[in-house]
Amino acid sequence: MTAAPDLSSLSRLLAIMARLRDPKGGCPWDLEQTFTTIAPYTIEEAYEVEDAIARNDMAGLKDELGDLLLQVVFHSRMAEEAGHFSFADVAAGISDKMVRRHPHIFGDVSADRPETVSANWESIKAAERAAKVETGTDGISPVLAGVTAGLPALLRAVKLQNRAARVGFDWPEKQPVIDKIKEELQELEEEIESGTQEAMNEEFGDFLFVVANLARHLKLDPEDCLRAANRKFERRFSMMEQIINAEGKELAGCDLATMDEAWNIAKKREKTASP
Repeated sequence: MTAAPDLSSLSRLLAIMARLRDPKGGCPWDLEQTFTTIAPYTIEEAYEVEDAIARNDMAGLKDELGDLLLQVVFHSRMAEEAGHFSFADVAAGISDKMVRRHPHIFGDVSADRPETVSANWESIKAAERAAKVETGTDGISPVLAGVTAGLPALLRAVKLQNRAARVGFDWPEKQPVIDKIKEELQELEEEIESGTQEAMNEEFGDFLFVVANLARHLKLDPEDCLRAANRKFERRFSMMEQIINAEGKELAGCDLATMDEAWNIAKKREKTASP
């Protein structure tokens, strides 16, 4: 049996935020913040949670989850001050949503497989979106409405493509996607040779959009793939610098050929060290 949660810590956090935002004697920095100024911190904290998970750092994850919770409390406090909603309203709203989206647990729907649960979840979400919009938001199709504009662009591309695929707007297999990537790359090369900056921006965006689609067909997360590539670059660049320094040289004073040679050595060492 699950133990009842201790709400005293949460109550303390809410009281601390109220004190920080108190117009009489509160923290000057906290008092001048708005939803807009706090939003970048909220996004950053979410990424730091992901980073702690990727590093399997449970102590760090505990701290980062606390930082993320603070963001929820901060936004809720500002909303309460403005008369919009409170933290209790936020908690009640998500509780109602979780019950609504788990009818196989809290209702009489049967779902004994993860795939069935996911299908039910998406069906319920679609009904919720339909209740909010009839013709879409700002002219956007209801099929695509609600895909948050603030998501990382690659992630949002995949979500938009998944939405379109639900109504049959999708390639049936990966080969046409690969062919489309080649086509978009050729168009980008043409714009690089003779196009404007605006045209290059558009073609490069089209290229990335189709690359994201290929990741989706391969059942890969393009954000995860790019994060892994970034980490690999960091490792190899650092190793390259160590190799150059071991030769009594400074990285900033080396030509590209020297750096490229050290890079290839680092690449071989990394592959040799891999299990």
